[in-house]
Amino acid sequence: MEFTLAEHMSKNSPVFLAGLLGNVDTGGGVDVRCSVSRFLQYQPINEFEPFLESIGLSSSELRKFLPSDLIYLNDAVDLLENYKVLCDYGVQRTKIGKVYKEANEVFGYGHGVLYLKLQQYEQLGLSKTTIAKLVVCCPKLLIGEANLEFLQVFDKLKAFGIMLVLFRGGLSDKSMHNWSRTLRMLEFLEMTGSNNKALLVRLIKEHPRFVFGQSGKRLYLLVSLLCKFGIRIDTMLQLFMQYPWILNVDFPKNLRKSVKFLSHIGMEAFDITRVVSTCPEILGASSCQSVADVLSTMNMSAERLCDIIKDDPMQFANLVSKKKIPAVTKMDSFYLGEKAEFLLKIGFIENSDDMSKAMSQFRGRSDQLQERLDCLVDAGLDYENGCSIIKVAPQILNMSVVMIKKKLSYLLNDLGYSLEYFVAFPMILGYSLEKMKLRFTMYKWLTENGVKIQPTSKNKGVKTNLIM
Repeated sequence: MEFTLAEHMSKNSPVFLAGLLGNVDTGGGVDVRCSVSRFLQYQPINEFEPFLESIGLSSSELRKFLPSDLIYLNDAVDLLENYKVLCDYGVQRTKIGKVYKEANEVFGYGHGVLYLKLQQYEQLGLSKTTIAKLVVCCPKLLIGEANLEFLQVFDKLKAFGIMLVLFRGGLSDKSMHNWSRTLRMLEFLEMTGSNNKALLVRLIKEHPRFVFGQSGKRLYLLVSLLCKFGIRIDTMLQLFMQYPWILNVDFPKNLRKSVKFLSHIGMEAFDITRVVSTCPEILGASSCQSVADVLSTMNMSAERLCDIIKDDPMQFANLVSKKKIPAVTKMDSFYLGEKAEFLLKIGFIENSDDMSKAMSQFRGRSDQLQERLDCLVDAGLDYENGCSIIKVAPQILNMSVVMIKKKLSYLLNDLGYSLEYFVAFPMILGYSLEKMKLRFTMYKWLTENGVKIQPTSKNKGVKTNLIM
């Protein structure tokens, strides 16, 4: 067994290790290593137990997937080879368990088969990082021939002009992906929103989880619900862009309760439709109080309340909603949600430490952050390199677009550096322009006076690193 695999198993199988230590004497003064060694001499362990736990299977799932005729990992040659292929390709070791559960056949492939399947998706123009996430989210894509529905979704996104790297931002390994349903969702939105295709494309680009989250199921149900109240698709798209939080699980439920409330106070169907179409974001933002509680608190009749809401639907939030959220808090929550969407879009892993750190470091709205990232791309960097630079040096996105352009102009035009230096040493853009000019001036003076600064690494950014 390879050392890296053994080390990973030892660090990521706490349940197995706790059970093992529970069977040996670990009392004071006892040499635990000797106790464990003595125990294993007579009771060899099933190596598949810590292995399966280390790749993400829970203790309750282990028995179902333990092979009946093997206990040593080295005897499962195909399993180890395909596991290594996934690791080397960039799939997170603790996520491989999802592939093992949902596409177990993959670990029985012969030499080279799995790698060829992964290469097929590379030929579509997807990066290894995107494919690695795709494999974890949709393991069945590795079984049989290429998934026809997936290819159709992929082609439709390309036809929309959506950058392939954004594809990754809409995937989540916490939900099942039904490509057939996603395809129907895209076709439905394209057909019904054909008058405003640019807005549809923008929605998918900026909020890919609208379409890919639960394969578009939530969006499909929400669109169907809003259609019942006569809201046009182009109006919905604008609504989704302005209030992306309405795809929240509770929104449709809150909206239905609000409609029922309006019906209980005697509002006619025509007026209910008009109120809902006027401000659906208000009616679905929070659960509403009971009719009896509202009438008692406000000391008014149902007819009077009905007239107030008909005259000014926005009053629903003040009179009926359970939560009275200040406008500033709503906006803060909205921008935080947008910022999280932006980070997921550029490749951060949901709920990871890196993402939490980035949420606290990045300043500005998501559209401002996107504008600053676009500034790097417009300078000639490809989108993936731009995203990788931001991950290494997140402070870049805290600068204004004007300052980023000034620094890029100085380094590219005045000094003649290539874009490769930014990829190799992105921290250079984190220095103030004045400091950069002073240090480069010093570097120039030193070289002109015969001082040689020899790079000590093959890294292309070392010369820049030494200067700074």
